[in-house]
Amino acid sequence: MSCIRFNTPAQRAQLKAMAPAMLTAEQAAALHPAPEVTPSKIARLRLLAVDANPKIRESVASSYHTPEDVFEALAADSDEGVRACVARNESAPCDVLRSLATDPSERVRGFLALNFFVPEDAMALLADDSSSTVRDLVRWKSELADA
Repeated sequence: MSCIRFNTPAQRAQLKAMAPAMLTAEQAAALHPAPEVTPSKIARLRLLAVDANPKIRESVASSYHTPEDVFEALAADSDEGVRACVARNESAPCDVLRSLATDPSERVRGFLALNFFVPEDAMALLADDSSSTVRDLVRWKSELADA
């Protein structure tokens, strides 16, 4: 006996009609506001940014509230995963993102190529990258932007 359920088109239509309306991002944010960013949160981010566990440092590199100087340190981290998290973080400062355009890791440069907040000069470097994967990601993102 299979545990997969196959709904008929009529059942799917009925489920769709009964579904509650989706909230817009603004409505959801108004109902569930994010916690305030306090000095103690920033202090925790600073403390976690130097943790021995790279997964903990990755979480700091992924935060939208990480201070600029911490982003700079994490962009130079010895762990590729930490640098990749900085590369894909849309709130990382432009100069930090720019510094990752010449990172030795193809993975880091690939994530950087997909970040829409990377400065144009860094994107030009990535467009001529030695890695065909990075060049293809730059081209793909460019096609998305043009669409």
